[in-house]
Amino acid sequence: MENGFELDSYLARIGYSGPLTPDLATLTALQAAHVDAIPFEALDPLLGRPVHVDLPSVQQKLVLSRRGGYCFEQSVLFQAVLQAIGFSVTGLTGRVRWRSAPTDPLGPRQHMMLLVELDGRPYIADVGFGICMMDAPIRLEVGHEQQTGMGTFRIGQWNGLTTISAKQPTGWRMMYAFDLVPQIHADYVLGSWYTSTNPTVPITTTLMMERVTRDVRHKLVNRRCTVEARNGEVIAEHMIESAEELGRHIDEVFRITPPVSAEELWARTTS
Repeated sequence: MENGFELDSYLARIGYSGPLTPDLATLTALQAAHVDAIPFEALDPLLGRPVHVDLPSVQQKLVLSRRGGYCFEQSVLFQAVLQAIGFSVTGLTGRVRWRSAPTDPLGPRQHMMLLVELDGRPYIADVGFGICMMDAPIRLEVGHEQQTGMGTFRIGQWNGLTTISAKQPTGWRMMYAFDLVPQIHADYVLGSWYTSTNPTVPITTTLMMERVTRDVRHKLVNRRCTVEARNGEVIAEHMIESAEELGRHIDEVFRITPPVSAEELWARTTS
């Protein structure tokens, strides 16, 4: 495989044995399996460790090791997967708006997602937005609600940009704003460096994980665990009380092996 990418290893990692035809059904199935098997996690930025977004490094970490990753890692990997299968795919970047008020200025391009062309129709495939991970691609069509197994999303336009918003219990919430300018790998290197080192970016100071299964969405923010149904409805919540419980939760729910001990992660978290 080009660049040493091992598609079979990836498919084994996500537990996928279905068709590999470059069509919407395959894309949808792959995205659902991906966000279930490879969780969003940003332990390296939290620990002050460098994040490498070249494909060999991403493959080693997310596929061949028992780790997850954040948006740049996740989308670099998923882009390689789709290209290996034969999809027409372009890398994009977005400006995160999840915590922003409508009047707040635009921030930098600190999110990566993919544009996939299927039968002349564009779709957004995003496996790495780690506060509201998307379990299926959505059509790049403005206006109407689009339901997936675990969410409802809507494409909009705002200040000359395209947006994606997610339906939440409190109403619609903008995830990020973007344009359709194709990005090159150097753009991802710069965006990833900023996102993983800037102290104003939450993942550098907060333990954050997310995994989306067919039925529920698991989230961990510092010591707070939540389980959500579709559209962000919280159905269970509890606080982790010890380093031992934190390590067990990460192992059993998010199914990763952290690069440091649970005690070190515990020391970096707050209630």
